[in-house]
Amino acid sequence: MQNSHESGASGAGQQPLLTVRGIETFYGNIQALKGISFEVPEGSIVTLLGANGAGKSTTLKSISGLTPPAQGTVHFMGQSIVGRPSEQVVRMGIAHVPEGRELFPELTVLENLKMGAFTRRDTGEVQQSLERVYTHFSILAERRSQLAGTLSGGEQQMLAIGRALMARPRLILLDEPSLGLAPKLVEEIFRIVHDIRAGGATVLLVEQNANKALSIADYGYVLETGKIALEGESQQLLRNDHVRRLYLGH
Repeated sequence: MQNSHESGASGAGQQPLLTVRGIETFYGNIQALKGISFEVPEGSIVTLLGANGAGKSTTLKSISGLTPPAQGTVHFMGQSIVGRPSEQVVRMGIAHVPEGRELFPELTVLENLKMGAFTRRDTGEVQQSLERVYTHFSILAERRSQLAGTLSGGEQQMLAIGRALMARPRLILLDEPSLGLAPKLVEEIFRIVHDIRAGGATVLLVEQNANKALSIADYGYVLETGKIALEGESQQLLRNDHVRRLYLGH
């Protein structure tokens, strides 16, 4: 367990796919992030934990370009991505599944999925990606002609993740994927997150359900009021008294 961020999640010698250093992000005059630094190694699942308002969603938006940081650096595959438009960030290989899903309710499931591939030029392989998404989410294959707005909450969450996978991301940013879902669906979503990593993508996961997040993540960072209060390997955090008391309900 450590409070410094030099070795961080890359302690095992893996090359970090994403490196965030000292980012400060504001909403108007309100400072949401106060100098956050962390790393996401290639092929890992890293989770950001914390209470509502701790800055978890803002961190993901700062990376994907939706809310660019005022200070600090974000490097993806060694390239700076601060200040790049969101579409360019997607083209580079980062997909963001925001809290609230943000689907196109008037479009069908299939049309929503195809929107996820809008940056791709390899049209022949888009169909293969579609088949892979249908393998992950068989319910989407059954519902392919249905309007997204008529799906259940769990199905909409699966569609949002499926749409992100259509971009063939190297890194997928997942914001509260289990929020508001029934326990059985929560299990399903976390199984899928695990499968996404097994398929070669790297995952940065923001999640209220700390128990579940730490059970599948390699490494975790605990955010408190815009700062990283604690970090460590997931198994260490699961045993940490502070984490257990505040986030695991023990």
